[in-house]
This record gives sequence, structure tokens and C-alpha cells, in this order.
Amino acid sequence: MQIFRCPACAARVYFHNAACGCGQAVRFDPDAQAMRAEGPVCANRDEIGCNWLAETEGWCRSCRMTRIVPDLRAPENRPLWEKTELAKRWVLACLARWGWFVVSDPGPRPSFRLLSERTAAGDHDVVMGHAGGEITLNVSEAHEATRAARQEGLGEIYRTMVGHIRHEIAHFLFLRLSVDAAFLSGFRALFGDERADYAAALQAHYAAPKPAGAWHVTSYATAHPHEDWAETIAHLLHLTDLLDCAAAAGLALPDGPPPGYDAYAEPDTDALISRAVDLAIAVTHVNRGLDLPDLYPFVLTRGVRDKIGFAHAQLRRA
Repeated sequence: MQIFRCPACAARVYFHNAACGCGQAVRFDPDAQAMRAEGPVCANRDEIGCNWLAETEGWCRSCRMTRIVPDLRAPENRPLWEKTELAKRWVLACLARWGWFVVSDPGPRPSFRLLSERTAAGDHDVVMGHAGGEITLNVSEAHEATRAARQEGLGEIYRTMVGHIRHEIAHFLFLRLSVDAAFLSGFRALFGDERADYAAALQAHYAAPKPAGAWHVTSYATAHPHEDWAETIAHLLHLTDLLDCAAAAGLALPDGPPPGYDAYAEPDTDALISRAVDLAIAVTHVNRGLDLPDLYPFVLTRGVRDKIGFAHAQLRRA
């Protein structure tokens, strides 16, 4: 994610800011990737702090994609909804750097059901996932203690709201891309045949999970080609954003990235991955001085890099 400039005083403004320290109110323009001083604000600005420009019917592009919000009669759900929407806006803003879901993109958009385990009627199970263009997210995991407990219990240290959204929106991107026969041919050569029985594959995975091995970025990626794709896309987005955030903050190693580097404009996947991993290792060294976790604790084998390269080329096509 970039660091923006106030349109009034040119001071630094961050993605979540609704105003600059100088007092200037700002709103984010996802197509221009800039903060604006003028323009209609999203109807959710006061409700959940949405700082995007309004589009159709008073809603911003991101909030328009939300079809269901959590039960707000349970007071703890409002801040969880707010955190989830911020994570969604972050992911959508990053994808817009490659042309996804911008005004000039003629394709369909995903819709979101943001549900909570806590409702006024009692507790309910929420199963996150994607089906036919609709993404269901459990906002309960936006609660830090809940998320930490599940990260520990499930052994998924990258189980975050941004991570969930990147994974689930990858399934939607597959739908968009799969209308192209050339994409499907390349996909099946690397990931396998996505027409294999999905329910049976997940049942087998949960009964006897496999290690990631040489061809998959995570254990869950081994479950089915659809999950391999979603995990691969999520990690592509992790790595690209890691490098982009570092460049925006002026962080660099002697071998790069150079000043003004745009990770989303990088066509060379191996260069992008190598630079992101080098930065992750450097930051991990700093983290260890504070007894904090490794920044990016994954091993990217040649097989995984080839899959990320394919995914990178497909997303940059937009």
C-alpha cells in the first residue's frame, strides 16, 4: 500500500485516514489511487469510518459490494464490521493497482456477506467461503483475541482478515479468468483439474492433512486445485503488498528495490518474490531483537514460484 499526500498541505496521509493533521478532510479515490479534498463521501463514513469517495446511490465501491452486515443489535459487532470493511477496502485498493474492479473494468464484482458468530438471538456458527460470486466472512475473527486463539489452535499464523479476503476473493477471480480457455489450460497444467470432487477432496484433507511439500505454499493448498489457486493468489498479494509497503516507507536493501519502485508494475515475478523475501528476512532479524514472530515464515520452492508466476501474469492482464 502506498502512503498518500494531503491535497491541502502535502503531509503524509495513510490509507485509513479520513482527515489530515492539518484539519483537511480527505476521501480515497480508488481509481486515481489518491486522497481527494472534494467529492461525495460514502454513506458509511460516520457509521464505520469509511473514507472512500461515494459512487452509486451514496455508497463507495467497496461498501456497495457488501450485501449483508452483521447483526448490529449485538453491540460488539459494529467495531468488528468496521475492521472487516477496512480490510476489504485494503484488498480492493491493492487489486485496483492491476485494474481489477475499477470503473474501466467491465466484469462482474463479488458480493460480501459479513456475518458474526454473535447475534441478538444467540451464538451461531459462521462458515467462511465463496460460492457463485458471493463471499462470506466471519467478522468475529476481526477481534484480536479471537483471531490469536484461532491462529494458535489451527496453526495458521497468517489467519487475518486481510488474509481471509485475499483467499476468498481469489476464488472469485478464478471465475472471472476461467471464461478464457487458455487460462484454464495453463491452470490445469500447474494446479490440476478443478473439476475434481471438491467436497470429497476437503473431507480427505481434513481427515489426513498433507504437508505443503515442494509444490504447494501451504498444507491447505494440497486439498484441491481451487484451494491451491486461492492460497497461491493470497501469497502473491501478500508478497506484492509487503514490497509495496516497504517501498512506500522508504525501506530498501543495497540490492533494491530502487527509489520510487512500484511493486504492482513489476513484470518479473522472480524479481518481485526475491526482493520481498529479502526484505522479509531483514525485518525478521529486527523482529527477533524484540522477540516477535518471523514476518514471512514460508519457504517458496521452485514449484511454488512457478505457480505464483502464473497467477501474477493472470492478475496483471487486467
